[in-house]
Amino acid sequence: MMNRILFSLSLALLFHFHFSTTLAQSPAASPTVLPVPSPASPVVAASPAHTGPLTPGPPAPAGHPNIMKILEKDGRFTLFLRLLKSTSVGSQINAQLKDSNNGLTVFAPTDAAFSNLKQGTLNSLTGQQQIQLLQFHILPTFLTPAQFQTATNPLRTQAGGSDPGEFPLNVTTNGNLVNMSTGVMSTTISGSVYTANRLAVYQVDNVLLPWSIFGTPVPTAAPAPAPEKAKRKAKAKAKALALAPAQAQAPLKPAEKTPPAAKSPPTSSTVDISGTVSLTTHGVVATVGVGIVASFLLRQ
Repeated sequence: MMNRILFSLSLALLFHFHFSTTLAQSPAASPTVLPVPSPASPVVAASPAHTGPLTPGPPAPAGHPNIMKILEKDGRFTLFLRLLKSTSVGSQINAQLKDSNNGLTVFAPTDAAFSNLKQGTLNSLTGQQQIQLLQFHILPTFLTPAQFQTATNPLRTQAGGSDPGEFPLNVTTNGNLVNMSTGVMSTTISGSVYTANRLAVYQVDNVLLPWSIFGTPVPTAAPAPAPEKAKRKAKAKAKALALAPAQAQAPLKPAEKTPPAAKSPPTSSTVDISGTVSLTTHGVVATVGVGIVASFLLRQ
């Protein structure tokens, strides 16, 4: 009995020793290991989805922002971006940011702002008017939101003069709210899209309509006559007044002549003739008498 127990124990030890040796000699399965990023390719955390105003990204290598890329990245200004490209105004903005130190301020209307326009408004404009419309949304200076509170009205835009009837743009502030008026319409700045590197882009929910294109035209007065022409006109008037009395005394026109008077009765004519005959007869008698008397005296 004792011998069986020892034999079984020896067999178990032998099996255990053989199994352990086999496991030690067999290759071990390689565990799953996450790849370690190399120093040349650092891990960049994924950026969260855009839920608000555009956050300025790192500056471009040359240090100049690109208005096209800024608007494309935001995604709410496709119509405004299309106009900037078709009129080359967008390229002009980028060139100014590269060549000037003054900076620019751009008021960008959203796609919803363009949909608020009357149908056919943009198509009714000439190419030059479309350029002026876009330039009316650009200030030739860089203004932060706080600087609108001290800005001098009217603001001068790149469209031209700010005199009445041209391209005036007035701003008023109420706390952080910035209101803008063109004389045709009013709107507010509803958000900041980009403010860095001498470029400020602000969102507006209505297209800015300049007075010179969309305002009611004022009727112009008739031009004053030239001095020489006015003198001639005065002389002619004075001459007409001077001739007025003479014309009043002028003989009547043939149509207005008084009809000839009726013939006198025969009795009146007879009286006049007889009187004339009587005077003639007495004259002849007197002459004959004088002749006789003179002849008689000569004879004496």
